[in-house]
Amino acid sequence: MKAKQLLLTTFAMALSVNIWASGLEQISSNHSVDQTTENLVKELNKLKDKGVRVFTVIDHMDNAKNVGLKLPPTKLVIFGNPNVGTKLMQCAHTTAIDLPQKYLVYQNKSGQTVITYNNPRYLAERHQMKGCEAVIGKIQGLLAGVAKKAAAK
Repeated sequence: MKAKQLLLTTFAMALSVNIWASGLEQISSNHSVDQTTENLVKELNKLKDKGVRVFTVIDHMDNAKNVGLKLPPTKLVIFGNPNVGTKLMQCAHTTAIDLPQKYLVYQNKSGQTVITYNNPRYLAERHQMKGCEAVIGKIQGLLAGVAKKAAAK
C-alpha cells in the first residue's frame, strides 16, 4: 500500500512540475463547461468596481462546428483590468502578447471540466519583469480565487 501511495505522490508531483513548466495553472470544476464559464463571468463581474472587465467569451466548440469539425466543449473567457495590464506592460512591454488575461474552460478526455490559466509568476519570468512583484502577487491571488469560486459553486 505504501508503494502505491508513493507512486501516486510521485505522479502528482511530476504532473504539477509539468504544469508549472508550461506556465499553466489548472483546477477541476464540479460543473459543466457552460456552467463553469457562467460562474467565471459572474465572479469576474463582481470585480467591476476594481476595474476588471470581461471583454468576450469565445466558444471554440461552436466555431469548430461551424466549419464541420468536432471539438469537446471548450470556451475562452477573455478579461482584464487596463490599469493593471498597463503596469505590467510598463515593467516589460512584451507582456502585451499575453494580455488580456484568459481562462480556458474545457472538457478533458475523461469528461472532467477543467479551468486553465497562465501563472502570473511564470509570465513575469518569461518576460523578465522587474519591479512588478507586488502586482504579480495580487494577480495570482485574484486568478486563483476566481477560478476556485467558479469551480466550487
